[in-house]
Amino acid sequence: MTRTAVVTGGGTGIGRAVAARLVEQGLDVVITGRREDVLKAAAEEIGARAVVFDAADPESVEAALSDLPSSVDVLVNNAGGNMTRRLPAPRNLTDVRNLWLANYESNVISAVLVTTALEPRLADNARVVTLGSIAGRRGSGAYGAAKSAVEAWTADLAFALGARGITVNVVSPGVVEDTEFFGGTLSEERRKKLVGNPANGRAGTPADVAAVIAFLTSPEAGHVTAQVIGVNGGAGLGR
Repeated sequence: MTRTAVVTGGGTGIGRAVAARLVEQGLDVVITGRREDVLKAAAEEIGARAVVFDAADPESVEAALSDLPSSVDVLVNNAGGNMTRRLPAPRNLTDVRNLWLANYESNVISAVLVTTALEPRLADNARVVTLGSIAGRRGSGAYGAAKSAVEAWTADLAFALGARGITVNVVSPGVVEDTEFFGGTLSEERRKKLVGNPANGRAGTPADVAAVIAFLTSPEAGHVTAQVIGVNGGAGLGR
């Protein structure tokens, strides 16, 4: 029987690379996102199906449920981003509050809402992977704090679903330049600071991250759960 997958934020970057990899492995893949044109173009190119909705909006998620698979073997929570890059610099406490809430909604609430909505549809031995970040253990203000919260939520969820053979993990990339998150925006000075001094001397690629997620979502990864897997070339040491 064909396994089904849902990849949020699947129109570009890491999400798209993950979806393409899963399609290549024979899964029936649905990609989701807010931008209909980007999402549908990606779906057509990689052989997936597009379902447009905002993962951080409860009403939007609920409205999309009828278009999502009735049984889900793989859920990849990739939707999110650093809202600090998108919003103006805070000028007062209200702005600070809004910035922190925006990062939390984008990175934590989006994953929680979609996972909670699809939990009744998760098949036994399903796989759930949420994108974290090296920033979750290095700081980076509101964004890093949100990614750290993803790790705590994942640990709790892994134990809640483990009796059914469902695994729940976090994959935390370092700098991945070929994405909308970083692509073309880094000065050389900033790039060196963010990439740090990785053991392999380079930034990551979406394919690097997709390969790790492909394993974690495979049937063979049934004894790997409640883990945070770094994909950063050694820029951050696992402990």
